[in-house]
Amino acid sequence: MLIDASDFSPVRPPPHRAIAVTGSVLAGAVSKQQIAVLSSYSRSLTNFRFELLRCLVEAGHSVLAVGPEQDDDVVRQLAAIGVEFVRSPMARTGLNPLTDLATLWSYWRLFRSRQIDVVIPYTMKPIVYGGIAARLAGVKRRYFLVTGLGHVYSDAAGKRWVGRRIKQLSVLLYRLALKGAGGVFAYNRADSADIESYRLISDHRELTLVPGSGVDLDHYAFSSPPSGRPVFLLVARLLKDKGIGEFVEAARLVRQQFPEAEFRLLGQFDPSPAAISAETIDEWVKEGSVTYLGETNDVRPHLSDCSVFVLPSYYREGIPRSILEAMSTGRAIVTTDLPGCDETVIDGHNGYLVEARNVKQMAEAMCRFLRSPSLIPEMGLRSRELAQAKFDVHAVNELLLKRMSLV
Repeated sequence: MLIDASDFSPVRPPPHRAIAVTGSVLAGAVSKQQIAVLSSYSRSLTNFRFELLRCLVEAGHSVLAVGPEQDDDVVRQLAAIGVEFVRSPMARTGLNPLTDLATLWSYWRLFRSRQIDVVIPYTMKPIVYGGIAARLAGVKRRYFLVTGLGHVYSDAAGKRWVGRRIKQLSVLLYRLALKGAGGVFAYNRADSADIESYRLISDHRELTLVPGSGVDLDHYAFSSPPSGRPVFLLVARLLKDKGIGEFVEAARLVRQQFPEAEFRLLGQFDPSPAAISAETIDEWVKEGSVTYLGETNDVRPHLSDCSVFVLPSYYREGIPRSILEAMSTGRAIVTTDLPGCDETVIDGHNGYLVEARNVKQMAEAMCRFLRSPSLIPEMGLRSRELAQAKFDVHAVNELLLKRMSLV
């Protein structure tokens, strides 16, 4: 069943009212299941799936969270809500078939040894190799969170011979993994359309459109933008296709007219070939284009201390969690008009949409806030209202668990 994210919300956003999901309500509704949630980055289990994992435990299930890195903070946080962490090898980037076969084998052994009843993978490699391994291991209930199909499904990738071949392989693998799925959840309309047009699933009734992973409106509480020096903040992994280079170029243009503006960059370095090097970041900092804030386990103080949030990504996003967190905090948004990003902004209402890689458009969008500073709190408030109306994590998780028949 295809469900539009707008089905969640009334026309006018109400004051925030969390949808309570408690053990007393959920427990006993279904038999206890052994559930494995598969990730390609261990920290994403606590950053993006923490509330979903908590809901599964509160529903009375036994939950394993599977990731490739052994992260003590992740293990500790998951244990606090009754979730067991299991490490499974995976190369997040790269196409080495031997490494990917090791991931497939590791998943198969886990599912067999732990007698897993339900598998819930998200991101491409867990979906592909977790889905195939689950079929081979005889796991009958398989639900897939397509948080973004990625660059391989973009128009730009399809223009090159290599890109077309990789896409053909990707389509084949997705079909193998998703065959017989109990449910497939797409995070934006473009991915939903591609899932159907490339026939990644055999029955469109398996497909549900959800408004991203949602955001905890209480954890990312509203705060008024600070007065004084205007601050533009970008939070992302330090990858070229997150638009970080374009953000720096736009910052240079803006500072020609508004030298008082500050541009901040927060995020961790990445092993991907598309990563931005520490040397490049140092050069940008030395020239005064950006302030690099390093990485953090808690982005909230940085969101509270910025005026406008910027994500100029040209990666094929699902719905960027970083934008949802900024919206919940009450920040105006500047982002690209590409799938996923474009679902977070009503252009001119709570921010501005710009063409991907268009530095001049991005700079002009930021300059609008500097020419009319009243837009910063006005659009920030509308972002918060939109987050309340469409992206409440409790509403998203309630829908997921109902569709999976786990409550």
